[in-house]
Amino acid sequence: MRIAVVALGKIGLPLAVQFADAGHDVVGVDVNRSVVDLVNAGREPFPGEAHLAEKLTALVPAGKLKATTDYADAIPGADAVVLVVPLFVNDETWEPDFGWMDAATKSLAEHLTPGTLVSYETTLPVGTTRNRWKPMLEQGSGLLEGVDFHLVFSPERVLTGRVFADLRRYPKLVGALSPEGAQRATDFYDAVLSFDERDDLSRPNGVWDLGSAEAAEMAKLAETTYRDVNIGLANQFAAYAERIGIDVYQVIEACNSQPYSHIHRPGIAVGGHCIPVYPRLYLSTDPDADIVRTARLFNASMPERVVDRAAELLGDLSGLSAVVLGASYRGGVKETAFSGVFATVDALRDRGATVAVHDPMYSDEELAGFGWSAYHLGEPADLAIVQADHAEYKDLSAGDLPGIRLLVDGRNTTEASQWTGTPRIVIGTATE
Repeated sequence: MRIAVVALGKIGLPLAVQFADAGHDVVGVDVNRSVVDLVNAGREPFPGEAHLAEKLTALVPAGKLKATTDYADAIPGADAVVLVVPLFVNDETWEPDFGWMDAATKSLAEHLTPGTLVSYETTLPVGTTRNRWKPMLEQGSGLLEGVDFHLVFSPERVLTGRVFADLRRYPKLVGALSPEGAQRATDFYDAVLSFDERDDLSRPNGVWDLGSAEAAEMAKLAETTYRDVNIGLANQFAAYAERIGIDVYQVIEACNSQPYSHIHRPGIAVGGHCIPVYPRLYLSTDPDADIVRTARLFNASMPERVVDRAAELLGDLSGLSAVVLGASYRGGVKETAFSGVFATVDALRDRGATVAVHDPMYSDEELAGFGWSAYHLGEPADLAIVQADHAEYKDLSAGDLPGIRLLVDGRNTTEASQWTGTPRIVIGTATE
């Protein structure tokens, strides 16, 4: 097949590589010229994706994968077009911002030719595929969906850093606007993906047709919103456990020892491109979902709550030297999307503290680009807050932060034995 992939980001590029590695001819489209040039040189534009570099090195010289900034070079004559353009959410209104996706869809429509399967993999509010993309594609192309081309929604379900493994591990969900479109999508993904055998699933691992685009859209929102709500519940339990002086982690371990409880871990923040964003996409079409909204607001308040607790123990933070350990939204990932570092730094600064940020994955210059002073282990500090669970913080000790008066571990990643004699707080536990 000839396949076009629109947007060569941290999901789109591995998808393009996966399709090419399965033996198909792939053209990737991206508005970023530097990304296109790097791909055409067989080099990865971003680090950290397992096996991406080696696959690019093999596939690009073999002519199986190329990149372009011009839709006219990729879309006409394609058997399938897969679009993974980012969808943003307004921080103030929580409404989706379709700007980039609308632009990409209009460019796609301008060059769409008969016989093409169009698959959107970007997470969407329920109803978007049918009510937004279908009329936009038909108007821009002059073609009729279900007759001249087929449109489906098939959500990406992978984590950056392990995309190729996740593509094999999880069923590929598809939702179409017609039975024929569903069959086209099933045949397509069967041809470009392979799946691990899994005995734990109710049906064989592979492509699962959910019967409609709306069902597939909701499935992606539901599986991610579940995690945000579950973490919100864990954070609520943690706040209560702190007040009454018990260890919430012990409680959670006990609860999860039977098969009907799956309580997640509490933490200072819920970050990344998915979990803090998709509940808001869900709320955009189901505004009465009070449980979803409450959990999202509670999780978003966690950095402020953590800093408040530090102030309760230290008193006025004005003039104190505070360190936020971890800029990344999660350990081992060089990515700050919706990271708790931003709200934590702001909360500390609002209380008059002098704030620096440490992260083993970022250079001093990169941290400065965010407007932060870089902290180096061994420099004096009054207060430290662990924001990301980097492996490097597991063996952190009071000696690494001379003069430290309080450690607040927002991820339960440090070892208590390393902090004997120094006050240490872990979210969801009593003060040590």
